[in-house]
Formats: sequence, structure tokens, C-alpha cells
Amino acid sequence: MVATPIGNLGDLSPRARETLAKADAVAAEDTRHTANLLRHLGVHAPLLSFHEHSGEERVRALVARLVAGERLALVSDAGTPTISDPGFELVRAALEAGVEVVAVPGPCAAIAALSIAGLPTDRFCFEGFLPARGGARRARLEALAGEERTLVFYEAPHRIGETLGDVAAAFGADRVAVVARETTKLHETLYRGTLAELTARAASDADFARGEIVLVVAGAPARAGEDAHAELTRVLEVLLGELPLKQAAHLAARLTGARDNEAYRRALELKRGGESA
Repeated sequence: MVATPIGNLGDLSPRARETLAKADAVAAEDTRHTANLLRHLGVHAPLLSFHEHSGEERVRALVARLVAGERLALVSDAGTPTISDPGFELVRAALEAGVEVVAVPGPCAAIAALSIAGLPTDRFCFEGFLPARGGARRARLEALAGEERTLVFYEAPHRIGETLGDVAAAFGADRVAVVARETTKLHETLYRGTLAELTARAASDADFARGEIVLVVAGAPARAGEDAHAELTRVLEVLLGELPLKQAAHLAARLTGARDNEAYRRALELKRGGESA
């Protein structure tokens, strides 16, 4: 699993270059894009296509090559493989087949943006891309409104203005956020302010909606313990009537911002109480 630059080619590690050079083949999201990178590095490894539409047959074919003893390097178009791309399916299949999977770490847009956002990093939540459709996006944001950890999203440039408006409506216009644009590239820009300020900036600045974008949003203020416990109980009481305990607890944790183990423990208490009654 080889991390590649998200912009600046100088960010590729010597170990990553060596790994690519020694690979029997490189599995890439976009072979044309990766061919340019390999050409720049002077690496001549064969390229194999592997992307979100490759399907199970492609996964099985790659795993068969690994089982046969080949060394394959997996790369995404930019950054760390499996982070918001389909590589995890190949990793899972390889592990299940007893193949050793090794990380060659390096650039990741989400971590790069988080590191310069000036928001708490002791606990954070990576949400990847929000739904493209407005209704689904707003529903997802409503579910995340109580999340106390710093939130990290990827977003397409043509949707960033609309998304910021939806985030402001769901989280509150005064919540602090950061938009990191074109990180490590020539036109790298960091916009910081309240969600209201960023929404207005997106509407007035033509450059705002250009290039690769990461949105980092401050977590919700901590709630009073009793209020949080009461909300978790209320949500669990509804979900336990429709879902298995483990699934209800996991979903309740996502909806209320509670920890998974806290939600599971409370779900057990409610379930046992109901059975006793």
C-alpha cells in the first residue's frame, strides 16, 4: 500500500519509490495518471487497472497473483490507498487469503488539512465525501450535528458552496471551520472562519471552488452529562424496537455522538430491563 503525493512530487518518500521500483506490477486507480508518476520516477513496473468499478473478478485475479508470490504495489491517484477509495476490498481479500499487506505511509489529504486547521486533533472523525444529493446530504449532516469530535470531509469543488450552506444550517452558522484547497500544490490556500463566513466567501471568491478540497469542522460543544444520557436512551428506545441490539447501539452512537461502548452498554441495560418487565 504505497502513498503517493497529493500535489508536490517532492513528498514521495525514498521508500515509496523503492517499493514501486521493486514491484512486479503496480495496481492503480488511473493507469494514465500513475504512468506519468512512474515516468517521472524512472520506474518501469507494469501497470494494472484497479478502481471502484473493477468488481470482484478483478479482486480475485489480483489476489491470485499475490498468492502465487508476486509483489504488487497498490496506489490511488493521490494520497494514501484505501482512504476514500476502493482499495480496502483488495486489502481485505488479500488478508483473508493469508497474504502479507504492508503499508508504505506518506501523504494523505485529510491528515494534511487536519494538521494545519488549528482545530482539536486529539479526537477526530473522517467522513469522506458527503452524499451528492441535497436531501441525503442534509440528513447526514443532521445526524452528525451532535458529534463532539472534529469532523473532516472531502468535497467536490463545484459543491463546496452548497455544502457549506447545508453544514451551517445543520451545525449552526457560528461553528468554526476550515477549507483547505489544493494542499501542497502551487495555489494552496487555507480559508478559516465561521461556517457563515466561509459560506459567504465561497459565494464571492471564484478561486474558492477550484481544485481539491478538504473541509474541517469543529466538533459540537460538549453536552451536559444528563442531557446526553437522556438523548442516548431516547434514541436507543426507538431503535431497539426495530433493529438488533448491536446495530441499534452503533447507529445510536452515530446519531448522538456517544462512544460505541457507551451506547452498547446502555442498550444492554435497556434490553435487560425490557426482558425483566
